[in-house]
This record gives sequence, structure tokens and C-alpha cells, in this order.
Amino acid sequence: MRFPMHFIKTATGCIAATDATPTEITPTWFRDSFWREQQLITGTSKGRYTTWFVRYAQQHWVLRHYWRGGLMEKFSKDAYLFTGFHQTRAVAELVLLEQLYQQGLPVPKPIAANIERFGWWYRADILIERIAGASDLVAILAHTTLTETQWQALGAQIAEFHCRGVYHADLNAKNILLSGDKFYLIDFDRGCFKKVASQWQQANLQRLLRSFNKERGKQPTLAFNEQCWQWLLKGYHQVNPRT
Repeated sequence: MRFPMHFIKTATGCIAATDATPTEITPTWFRDSFWREQQLITGTSKGRYTTWFVRYAQQHWVLRHYWRGGLMEKFSKDAYLFTGFHQTRAVAELVLLEQLYQQGLPVPKPIAANIERFGWWYRADILIERIAGASDLVAILAHTTLTETQWQALGAQIAEFHCRGVYHADLNAKNILLSGDKFYLIDFDRGCFKKVASQWQQANLQRLLRSFNKERGKQPTLAFNEQCWQWLLKGYHQVNPRT
């Protein structure tokens, strides 16, 4: 499997580029102000922080900044200790996404990542392809139901990732998109390949279940219940019966 990533040096760090990266890219492309000035912001997604949807030529991308969470957020919202460009969270995610994309797994195509150094620290951003016509499961289940076949298909899709040793560090309902009849996983920050083992696979599934229950606690009419989960597990175990 060929991974065509290369680094472009910048005044403050580097851009990690792939074959999908436009040759004219600069660090300014990783700032929302660049796209706003050209009136090329097509939307946003708001969670703890804002993710930007932008348009380049006929392509639609997602621009995401890396923010800290947990206790470290109290000390710095977006600064990380620099130990090498390949060890940065943005480059690690770009590499993983490219590997998954080349394997034909349903993930966004990676475009580029930007690393800006300052002293012992760095900040980072990533550009990825926006999945056309996709919505996250929470948004979908707030207004409609999924069929038994769809829940089983989702379970089977998650199992395919697991069988290939793909660990998603934040598998939750908002990081699963549905476009047409196809499910996609997004946000592979801190994701990695692991030796296939039922322990982490089960923990991954339980994290997803907690996510569904948390969202249902916020929205009691959310179209998710125990039967939906059992359908998902049925599809999962058809592909990965050992877990």
C-alpha cells in the first residue's frame, strides 16, 4: 500500500501533504478567516468548538482545529508538546485516514494537515473531505428512525473496522455519518491500529452505547432503544463473531 505523504516546510513548521493536496496550499488555508474573506465558508458544526465547512474549486472540505480536553484544557486550550512532526496528532490522524481510505474503508479522504511550532509546543489543524449529503446519527435519529437492516449494516460496518484492527478513540453517535445507505466513521484523532482483541473491541462498543444513551437523555424522543442496539450487535457479530 502506497502512502504518498510529504512535508512542505513553512515559516513556522510544516504542512503534511498527500496526493490530494493542492500545490498552491499555504498555512493560511488552515484559518477560517482565509475562507471567510473569499466567502467560501459553506457551513459549520458546533460542539465544544467550531468546525468549518469550506469550498475549494468543486470540492467540499472540513477544517478542524485540534483542541485540548480534560484537565489539560485548564492549562492550554490548544498547545501540545512537540516531539517530532510524525508524532503530532494531526499528522498521525492524516496518516491513519490515508491508510483507511486506501483500504476502501468508509472514511473521509484526507487532504492536508498544518503544524505550527512555537518553542517546545505546537498547534495543529487538519483539512479533510466533507462527505456529500451526510448527517450524523444524532441529527438523523432526532427526526426519523433507522430500519432493522440499517442498524445491522451499521454493526457490520463497525465490525469490519475492528476486524482490521482499527481502534477509534472516540466512537460515538456524532462521529458516525449516514449518506444515502452508507455509514462513515469520522474524527480519528488519537485513533490507531491495534492487535485484534475482544477487550478493546468490547470497550469500543460500550463507549458507543453510552453515547447513544447520553444523547437519548438529552433528547427523550431520540429514535434509539434497546431493540436498536440488539440489531446493531446482530450485524456486528455476523462479521466479528468472536467479540
